[in-house]
Amino acid sequence: MPIESYNPHTGRVLRRFKSFSWAKTERILGQVHREVATWPATSFAHRAGIMRRAASLLRERQDELARLMALEMGKPVTDGRAEVLKCAACCEYYATHAEGFLADEVVKTDASRSFISYQPLGVVLAVMPWNFPLWQVVRFAAPALMAGNVGLLKHASNVPQCALALEKIFHDAGLPATCFRTLLIGSDLVEKLLTDDRVRAVTLTGSEGAGASVAAIAGAQIKKTVLELGGSDAFIVLADANVALAAKTAAQSRMLNSGQSCIAAKRFIVEKPVIKEFINQLKTHLLAMRPGDPLDDATQYGPMARPDLADELTQQVEDSVAAGAKVELFGGQAKPGTALFRPVILSNIKPGQRAYAEELFGPVALVLEAKNAADAVRLANDSRFGLGAGVWTSDPKKGEAMARQIESGAVFVNGLVKSMPELPFGGVKKSGYGRELSYLGIREFVNQKSIWIGEGAAPAAKTE
Repeated sequence: MPIESYNPHTGRVLRRFKSFSWAKTERILGQVHREVATWPATSFAHRAGIMRRAASLLRERQDELARLMALEMGKPVTDGRAEVLKCAACCEYYATHAEGFLADEVVKTDASRSFISYQPLGVVLAVMPWNFPLWQVVRFAAPALMAGNVGLLKHASNVPQCALALEKIFHDAGLPATCFRTLLIGSDLVEKLLTDDRVRAVTLTGSEGAGASVAAIAGAQIKKTVLELGGSDAFIVLADANVALAAKTAAQSRMLNSGQSCIAAKRFIVEKPVIKEFINQLKTHLLAMRPGDPLDDATQYGPMARPDLADELTQQVEDSVAAGAKVELFGGQAKPGTALFRPVILSNIKPGQRAYAEELFGPVALVLEAKNAADAVRLANDSRFGLGAGVWTSDPKKGEAMARQIESGAVFVNGLVKSMPELPFGGVKKSGYGRELSYLGIREFVNQKSIWIGEGAAPAAKTE
């Protein structure tokens, strides 16, 4: 079955690629595995030089890479350039900090010397999604490669050109070709890779279902996994908050990447005294956003990545409205089978509705009414997901106290939830486990080895 590069704005297929056979995939795996004997022996300084050159190439090629993302998955070029620059910063971050993050950590014990040593695992398979086709890969690849691992990338089937472009950047930067390879394969070959002893670990960013499947296979093989899955992030607005700023940020967060972000705010939990004001301002900001051709710099949001995704989102909205949700802003698809989806606001979100329980991965804002701060935390935690969350209040101490109670991998008080190299990224509950980024991310795919050294034995007595 061919892998297609499809333009969701025009509805046209851009390119078709022949999927790799298992024979070709296995041959590449063998080549990459052979690097396990040589790449970890290189110095941190050598790896850092390559990673800094990759950062420079990302910046040099930001326009063409942004254009490629716009064509393959509908990301506006302004957002695409920002994504490329973020990737460059991540490469530089690990080039600077990897050696320190993985330095021997001395631990005082009964030994004359004892310490924790961090050593690479080997071949790491990355199964990555389409919504941030460069950032999702770089935030795995930069730390993994700097740690001395080698990588195989199985990217989403609708962004093959992005996958190949990133592979070329690493190779052009001086990374040995067999240290990082893109596999143009379907999901059917992922299981065969995971059951091969040469693959030592897997990281997946994607749906809850995909994560469960990969984790089950990897678990049967006793292989390390990191999973970053779905999110239905809560965005709490208390009555004492700056509602104008909160509503402006809410619109920005909900429409991030045309609404297709795991850490986009999705559930807006607002205290009753300010809920009407919040909805009105949110509506104003969403209506002011400009849809259009992703290649146009004036476009603020483009189509969803595929028409079937927009169809599914429409069904979730319709089912929720039939179950009692109220439409505050009418948008959605112009007609079934099209990818453009205009913003929708739903209120009166209650248990029993799909909107209450499921992740709505697109431009739909869900507004829930909270009686007070404690009720807001209850509603935030009444979700099977736990990736990110936000709290808006004029009292930072109250915000911090609430942040500690919210079940999620990150909470931002009075700010837009985002990922960055300095802070660990990941979730709890059905949003996955393990962490990417920061020093925790680079330590996920290493052997954290304890080394204990005692005093040397006394020399044997001389005998005549």
